Amino acid sequence: MNLIETIRERARSSKKRIVLPEGAEERTMRAADIILEEGLAEIILLGNLAEIEENTKRWNLKHIRKAVCIDPVNHDRKEYFAQMLLDIRKSKGMTPEQASKQVEDPLYLAVLLIKNGDADGEVAGANNSTGDVLRPAFQIVKTQAGFSAVSGAFIMIVPDKSFGDNGIMVFADCAVNPDPSVKELAEIAVASAQTAKSIAGIEPRVAMLSFSTKGSAKHEKADKVIAATALAKEMNPELLIEGELQADAAIIEAIGKKKAPGSKIAGKANVLVFPSLETGNIAYKLVQRLAHAEAIGPVLQGMAAPINDLSRGCSVEDIVNLVAITVNQANGIAASKLM
Repeated sequence: MNLIETIRERARSSKKRIVLPEGAEERTMRAADIILEEGLAEIILLGNLAEIEENTKRWNLKHIRKAVCIDPVNHDRKEYFAQMLLDIRKSKGMTPEQASKQVEDPLYLAVLLIKNGDADGEVAGANNSTGDVLRPAFQIVKTQAGFSAVSGAFIMIVPDKSFGDNGIMVFADCAVNPDPSVKELAEIAVASAQTAKSIAGIEPRVAMLSFSTKGSAKHEKADKVIAATALAKEMNPELLIEGELQADAAIIEAIGKKKAPGSKIAGKANVLVFPSLETGNIAYKLVQRLAHAEAIGPVLQGMAAPINDLSRGCSVEDIVNLVAITVNQANGIAASKLM
């Protein structure tokens, strides 16, 4: 069983509710039909009910009627959610009239459903830009307790099984923060470890990467990684984490033993935290192309509830898989709140 199959299997054992705000879009509806057939999640579709019904018949979707369907423009809880939105955003100058109009936007209603406890996560982006998907999430759902930064991780599956855990690794941040602060870098490390456990199913061994290993070079950029490592340990004292490490010292055991003797992480890391967005983004793309690795993501981490963004060129299968990932992520966030 490959990783995606494992993720989907774990999703089946949960009863998480995932909201799809692009509910009448063809790929989204076809994906929802598969998700409901396979029992990967309970689905909430947002959209015009007549259009959803027409499309259900047109595309001969057999399971879509198991979904909860809500028309954002016309439903019996519209005033409730408009007031909820107003209460959250009135300090930013929102008026009752603006709240009544904005709550008709499926992307806003989706995050309000999550905030209210009616849904556990969201997948969107088939028809909307990343900015449009994430703006309501940042305004309404916000970050996990103790976090200020949202980051983007990729689960990398490399053909050489000697790396990571049988070829499975997590790279972050590869999608969001151009130049993270010490605090943000520490949060990225802690969140990436959570992603490794809840989605990749591996016990995290985190390497905080730099051009220096254990003081081999002196520079303020290396100092930032050292400080972030120390802060991450304070945030999660049980976390297996080491920094600063060069990439070869992090993933090749012989080099790790030579450059960082006695380290429990050096040479064995399965979570790589990069010091900047440019290094993380370049690294995952190079590994994907040169090592013929599979890159799953980006998975957004650090949010109080999982909200994941699709490429507008996504396939039906991409949506199905991202919903399964979101379910696993929701389980991980729930588990972290109990710790």
